[in-house]
Amino acid sequence: MTLKSIELIGFKSFGKKSPLTFSTPITCIVGPNGSGKSNIVEAIRFVLGEQSMKSLRGKGGVDLIFKGSKSLATSNRAGVIITFDNSNKIFSFTNSGVGVSLDYDEVSIGREVFSDGANRYSINGTEVRLKDVIDLLASVNIGSSGHHIISQGEADRVLNASNKDRRGMIEDALGLKIYQYRIKESERKLEKTILNMKEVQALRREIAPHLSFLKKQVEKVEKARAMREDLRDLYKTYFSGEATYIEKETSRIGELRGELDKKALYLDDKIKESESLKNIDYTESENVKQIREKESEIHELRSKKDSLARSLGRIEGIIEGIERQYAKIPEVKEKIIKESEWKSLVEDLESKINEAINFEDLQSVKNILINIKEKLGSFLHSGTESEFEKPKLEDNTEYLEMGKEKDNIILEINKVKSQEEEVQNAINILKEKEKEGESLLRDNERMHYELLRERNDVTSSIHTLTFQEEKLMAIKTAFEMELAEGAVLIGRDVVAFAQIRVEEEVIRSTQEEIRRKIERIKIKLEDAGASNSSEIMKEYDDTMERDVFLGRELEDLNKSIDSLRILIQELKETLDKEFKSGVEKINKQFQEFFALMFGGGGAFLTITMEHKKPKKNDEKVGEEDMDEEDEEDEDNSELGFERGIEINVNLPQKKVKDLHMLSGGERSLTSIALLFAVSQVNPPPFLVLDETDAALDEANSRKYGNMLENLSKYSQLIVVTHNRETMSRAQVLYGVTMSAEGASKLLSIRLEDATSYAK
Repeated sequence: MTLKSIELIGFKSFGKKSPLTFSTPITCIVGPNGSGKSNIVEAIRFVLGEQSMKSLRGKGGVDLIFKGSKSLATSNRAGVIITFDNSNKIFSFTNSGVGVSLDYDEVSIGREVFSDGANRYSINGTEVRLKDVIDLLASVNIGSSGHHIISQGEADRVLNASNKDRRGMIEDALGLKIYQYRIKESERKLEKTILNMKEVQALRREIAPHLSFLKKQVEKVEKARAMREDLRDLYKTYFSGEATYIEKETSRIGELRGELDKKALYLDDKIKESESLKNIDYTESENVKQIREKESEIHELRSKKDSLARSLGRIEGIIEGIERQYAKIPEVKEKIIKESEWKSLVEDLESKINEAINFEDLQSVKNILINIKEKLGSFLHSGTESEFEKPKLEDNTEYLEMGKEKDNIILEINKVKSQEEEVQNAINILKEKEKEGESLLRDNERMHYELLRERNDVTSSIHTLTFQEEKLMAIKTAFEMELAEGAVLIGRDVVAFAQIRVEEEVIRSTQEEIRRKIERIKIKLEDAGASNSSEIMKEYDDTMERDVFLGRELEDLNKSIDSLRILIQELKETLDKEFKSGVEKINKQFQEFFALMFGGGGAFLTITMEHKKPKKNDEKVGEEDMDEEDEEDEDNSELGFERGIEINVNLPQKKVKDLHMLSGGERSLTSIALLFAVSQVNPPPFLVLDETDAALDEANSRKYGNMLENLSKYSQLIVVTHNRETMSRAQVLYGVTMSAEGASKLLSIRLEDATSYAK
C-alpha cells in the first residue's frame, strides 16, 4: 500500500484546490518560513482523524478554514482528501474481530470542517463516522497516536511523553491497537451480557412473589365467605357507633354555637360603651393646642426636609452619572457626548425620577428604573468617536451647577434639622405638662382593650367550632359513602345498622381501628373475588413455564460470561506477549541506529509499572462522530498500576543517562534513532517528517540521509526540510510559496529532470 496523493481545499493557507502526488519513495517539501509547508503535514493529520486542536495549531474548527485575502474570498469550509493505493486489498473493516476487505483499487478518505465547527467524514465519497475511518486506518497500521507523523517541534515528542503515553505510541507503532479494540469490544459485550443476566434475575425475582401469590389464591377463595361474615359484624359495630357519634356531636356543637353567639353579642355591646367613653371629647387645654400646633409645624418641617433629601438624591445621582460617564471616556478614540445631549438626557432622567418619587407602587418604580437604565445604556452607546483628549470633569458647566445646588440644599437641610430639633424640644416640654391628665384616658383604654381581648377569644372559639362543624360534615359525608359501599358488598342490611344507637361513649380511635380492619377485609375480598379457580390455575401454569424458560436463559448467559472472560484474558496475554516481543525487536534496531548516530554508546527501552494517574483531555473538535469510549489501561493484572515505557541512553565519552540532561541536538538524534528503529520493526505504509533534521550538523545530516534512504525501502517518506543534504536524497521536490494572491502555492520538480536540464 502506498500513499498516492493528497488534495487540500480551503485548508488554512491553501485558498485554492492544491493537489500533491506521491509517486516516489522519498518526497521532499521545501519552502521559506511561513509559506505553509507545515500546513500540508497538518492536513494529513486532519484527514486521518486528528481530534486535538493543539496538534493542528488552532482553537476551533473555524481556525482551519481559509480566511481569504485581498484577491481571494473566504472559504466556507476546509476539506482534505487523501488517496491510497489498495491494489493488494489490504484495507479492511474490523467486525467482531474479523477483517472485511475493502474491494477497491484506490481508497480515498475525506474530511471537511464547516464554519459552525461540524465535521463530515467520507470514504470513497460515502459519508461515514469517525469510528469507521479509525477502524479502516488501523487495518494498515495507521493509528491515532500519530507515530507515523512527526511534526515540526515534536521530533522529541516521544522523549517528552510520559511512560504511559510512550507505551501507547509503541503499541500503536507495533500494530497492537487491534488487540486493544478487541479487548474493549469483548468488555462491552461482557458488560451487556452481565446487564442482561441482571435483567433476567430481576424478572425471576419479580415472578417469584407472583407465583407465591397465585398459590395462595385458592385458599383466599375458600376464606371469602368467612371474611364477609366478619365484615358484617364489623359493619354493625362501626355504623351504629358512627351514627351515634354524628348525632351527639351535632347536638353538642349546636348548643355551644348558641352560647358563643350570645356571649359575642354581650361583648359587642360592652365594647360600644367603652368606645363611647374612650372617645369623650375632653376640653382641650392650652398646652394640648400648642402641642398640636407644634406637631403640625414639625410635620411641615419634616416634609420639607424629605423634599430637600429627594432633591439632593436626584442631584447626587446626576452628579454620579456624570462622573461615571467621564470615567468611562478613554484618553484617545472614544465616544464623546455633546453637552446639549447630556442636558437633554438629564432633563429626561429628572422627569423620570420625579415620576418614580410620586409612585408608591414598587413595581411601577421598578419599571421606571428599568426604563432609565435602558435610556442610559442606549445613550452611552451613542455619540461619535473622537481623537480629542479626554474632557475634564471640572470644565463641565452642568457638573459645576449641580455641585453648587447640592451645597445649597445641604445647607438648607441642616437649617431645617435645626428648626425641627427646636420644635421637638418645645413639644417634649409641653407633653410633660400633659402627663397628669392622661391617667383617666389610660384606664378607659385598659378596660377597652380587655373587652377586645375577651371578644377575640370568643371569635377564636367560634372559628374553632366552625372547623369542628366542617370536620363533622366531612365525617358525615364519608359515613354516607361507606354506608352505600357496604350495601353493595353485603346487602341492604347495613342500612338497619345505622338506625341502632349505643349508650356508651363512642371513641374515635376505636372507630378508626374498626374502619382500618374493614378496609383490609374489603381489599382481601376484592383480591379473592377477582378470578375463579380455573383462571388462577391457568395463570399459575403460564407463570411457572416462563420461570423455567428464564432459568435456562440465565444458565446460557453465565456460560457466555465465562467464555468472554476467558477471551479477554487470552487477548490480554497475547497483547502482553506481542508487546514484550516488539520491545525486544525495537531495542535491537534502537541500539544499532543510536550507535550509528552517536558513533557508539547504547540505548534501550524498559517496561515499567507505575501507579495510575488521572487523565488529561485535550480540546476536541468534531467529536460528534466519535461514539466509542476512551481506552482504559486494562493490560496489567495489578490493581492501581499501569504499564509504561522508559528510555535509557548511554552516550559515548559521557556519563549522561538522564534524558532531561541531553542537549537539543542529542535529543533530536535520540528521537530520530528511536523512531527509525520502530519503523524498521513494523514499517508504517508512509512516514511524514516535518523538519526533524533541523538541529543536525552537516556530518549528522549525512547519516540522517543514509538512514532515510534505508528506511525508504520499507516505508514511503514525505519529508519537510530546509536541509540540502536531505533534499539531495529525494526524487521529487515540492516547493511551497506564498503567492501574490495571499495564498500558499505549490511547485514541483523531479530531481532527475532537473539534472538533465542542468546538463
